[in-house]
Amino acid sequence: AASATEIDIKVDEALKRFKSEVSGGDRFLEKAKGVLVFPDVIKAGFGIGGEYGEGALRIGGSTVDYYNTAGASIGFQLGAQQKTVILVFMNDQALKQFRDSEGWKAGVDGSVAVVEWGVGEDINTTDIKDPIV
Repeated sequence: AASATEIDIKVDEALKRFKSEVSGGDRFLEKAKGVLVFPDVIKAGFGIGGEYGEGALRIGGSTVDYYNTAGASIGFQLGAQQKTVILVFMNDQALKQFRDSEGWKAGVDGSVAVVEWGVGEDINTTDIKDPIV
């Protein structure tokens, strides 16, 4: 397991990348009540697969808690990949529900919007009504 300092450094880098690669990303994050960042989620499989990552919840720009994400899958799969997962809580109720829960599943315990946008498109022009993005 990574130390808190290591996780915070990776979270800082992931948020910096988000702000530079996503047009309007900095303004979008300013509207957030909280941001949960898993900078390095590793997914690997050889028949049976799994994924794991460690991250931090930021409120007002400061880390308030550390989390991990894990999953398993069965089926044809071969190889490995790395991804960054950023969950943005857009209202206080969604953030409170997440923080008060023990074990949380996106899509089960909250309404989560997956946002895709084109090159040059500002994320703030996307009409997002879901409490978690």
